[in-house]
Amino acid sequence: MSTPDVQETIAAVRSACLQYDGHDPLDEAVALALKHHGTDGASVAVADGGFALVRHDELTLAVAPQARRRGLAGRLLTEVAPAARAWSHGDHPGAAALAARRGWRRTRDLWVMRRPTSIPLPELVAPDGIRVRGYRDADAEQVLAVNAAAFAHHPEQGSLDATGLAERMAEPWWDPAGLVIAADADDRVLAFHWTKQHDAALGEVYVVAVGPNAQGRGLGRVVTLAGLHHLAGLGVAEVLLYVESDNAPAVRLYGSLGFEHAARDTHVQYSA
Repeated sequence: MSTPDVQETIAAVRSACLQYDGHDPLDEAVALALKHHGTDGASVAVADGGFALVRHDELTLAVAPQARRRGLAGRLLTEVAPAARAWSHGDHPGAAALAARRGWRRTRDLWVMRRPTSIPLPELVAPDGIRVRGYRDADAEQVLAVNAAAFAHHPEQGSLDATGLAERMAEPWWDPAGLVIAADADDRVLAFHWTKQHDAALGEVYVVAVGPNAQGRGLGRVVTLAGLHHLAGLGVAEVLLYVESDNAPAVRLYGSLGFEHAARDTHVQYSA
């Protein structure tokens, strides 16, 4: 099957799953890779109503609602390279059953937490010597450095490089004012909160990062709160975020700011 046909099939299955399940079967990294690089470097199998894609040892598999319970997922898996990891966006029971049949273990739970902007926000008060401002082009190198240090053990976010940064900044939602910086008196980037506005009603706490040398000063809360004020000022009705379920300090921080998690808002990673 030609690459355009593969992309069309993936797009159609993605749309059907999103409409039926309420969850996108492609995470942002996979979607951006397809947008900018197509299926280059990936092992791909497609069929009427489904696809499987393996890139960097990670599986993305989706079957449209009308094609489920026919063994299609299992057949697609036999046609792609072996994978070490796979995500189930929305903790789908079909994914759990498939993982059990293959002997894959549930190894990560990624929570979505949400808060309505109707909940009043605390006043933003920055520590002495800290300036909170929007992103400038000259900040790119420092933002990447803070991100790499803060997420050194995070398998997805920690790998962000200049190319990945540029790809995200080329997206329609990019807004330099929405990447909130906490800088010191010498204008060095200590922490940041990158926000995303999905549409008129929905915003996201996209990335919050605090450099290791700036931890313990409350800057995570400062930049998170600054970003929430920014999103509220845009008029969105709700803000969501993604957080590892076992990241207790982050869950406490977000909970203290009015975010809540519902069981249906859980994404699961399985490992071979």
